[in-house]
Amino acid sequence: MMWAGVLVACASCYALKLAGVSLPARVLADARVQRTVPLVPVGLLAALVATQTFSTGHHLVVDVRTTALVVALGMVLLRAPFLVVVASAAATAALLRLL
Repeated sequence: MMWAGVLVACASCYALKLAGVSLPARVLADARVQRTVPLVPVGLLAALVATQTFSTGHHLVVDVRTTALVVALGMVLLRAPFLVVVASAAATAALLRLL
């Protein structure tokens, strides 16, 4: 049963890739597409971060991951380098889990 799901996912990904390659150039040159396409990864990444931060299994939770995310957001707003953002969020999570 698991292999059926894997095969369906593979076929779906291939069909999606084929559909993207098969689009006519005039569709890709449309101004709406040009404005929308760069925003898609941002939305997907935000959804991934929200899902991984606020859920455990089928339950919504607020724990040390939430605090670490808030610290990381604060460091980004202060325009800290990427490694400082990651290190501060990791240190916050580690210290809170230690308590």
